[in-house]
Amino acid sequence: MGFKLIVFDWDGTLTDSEAKIVACIQAAFADMGKQLPSREAARDVIGLSLTDTMARLWPEADDTRIGRVADRYRFHYHGDGAGEIPSTLFPGARELVDRLLQRDYLLAVATSKSRRGFDSVLGDTGLADRFYTTQCADETCSKPHPEMLLQIMDELGVTGAETLMVGDTEYDMQMAQNAGTSALAVCYGVHERGRLLAQRPLDCLETLPALQFWFERMEAI
Repeated sequence: MGFKLIVFDWDGTLTDSEAKIVACIQAAFADMGKQLPSREAARDVIGLSLTDTMARLWPEADDTRIGRVADRYRFHYHGDGAGEIPSTLFPGARELVDRLLQRDYLLAVATSKSRRGFDSVLGDTGLADRFYTTQCADETCSKPHPEMLLQIMDELGVTGAETLMVGDTEYDMQMAQNAGTSALAVCYGVHERGRLLAQRPLDCLETLPALQFWFERMEAI
């Protein structure tokens, strides 16, 4: 297919972080004295920027209250309590990244995390030197806006036809469409298979080993 650049989403694609994110969202709403979003509601907005996440979950809130509940999320994510729940690489994720590097792909990350949050978890994984560049939601427009992907492609001198976006949410798929790139969905993360397939990705893979096999098969074509 002629891909040179593989751009990964982070949460739900390379890392198993759903429980931590949901717990921190619920803890933030508890701090504000608000009814806690259900696990399903919190899962649904994973993949958006933090501000957009809170606005979706609390639509009647003004900007000031959105800012406060977002600050409480950051407190829990970076501090004690709910933030102590670990987020870890999915088994096989490190091996997949290393294999793609050995095959001379350019690798990047487009994440809805903040720069502070992403750098802290990226450092913990030991993968920081594997990615040529990364883009975070507080540096560009939030998914599904294409700016993250467009900036990555511009920085690395790669066209949309040479770029593949890999993610677990419809927001990743829509961002790829908006940026003019191909998209590959994984449904072991947040959004379910039917929702992802509605965005017409190249494929929708059930497990990380299946994702590994997809790349091996692509190289053999």
